[in-house]
Amino acid sequence: MPSTPVTAANSSSNGTAQEILLELVDEDGNTIGTAEKLSAHQAPGRLHRAFSVFLFDETGRLLLQRRALGKYHSPGVWSNTCCGHPYPGESPFAAAARRTHEELGVSPSLLAEAGTVRYNHPDPDSGLVEQEYNHLFVGLAQSALRPDPEEVGETSFVTPDELAERHARAPFSAWFMTVLDAARPAIRELTGPAAGW
Repeated sequence: MPSTPVTAANSSSNGTAQEILLELVDEDGNTIGTAEKLSAHQAPGRLHRAFSVFLFDETGRLLLQRRALGKYHSPGVWSNTCCGHPYPGESPFAAAARRTHEELGVSPSLLAEAGTVRYNHPDPDSGLVEQEYNHLFVGLAQSALRPDPEEVGETSFVTPDELAERHARAPFSAWFMTVLDAARPAIRELTGPAAGW
């Protein structure tokens, strides 16, 4: 994926780990500052900008990912196609497209905004808190996936019934149902009534 001024400013050329900053926002989603990523997620959490992506195949099945076991937050659990945080000054749309490509090796087709949702979800396993103003996006995955194993442990396309079965037996991210429910109107518009979302 090409480098932009924002992504270039948030990457390191000498191989050392660089502090990742998130945009802090008020309850209306207005930027009010920045905070280091891990500190923003430590209890009680600081409200920050995030995004969630839901991609579907041509038959209307949702692409899920199981987060890699090495991730510091919610490792090994199933979640939506992609989620993350824009860099300060990066648009949520650009961040969603960038991270989907970085994590899954696919560029979304027909990526469209699907509203926002604000939530506060503590993760009982890690003690971290998702205090987020989340921008939602829906689109299509129309090319072969090439997941980054450091980010993604497994992927699966599921129907609504298959999702319900998996959700009943496997661990999912604390935020998954909140973002899915908020995105459902746009999902139905994208996939049509036959898909059952």
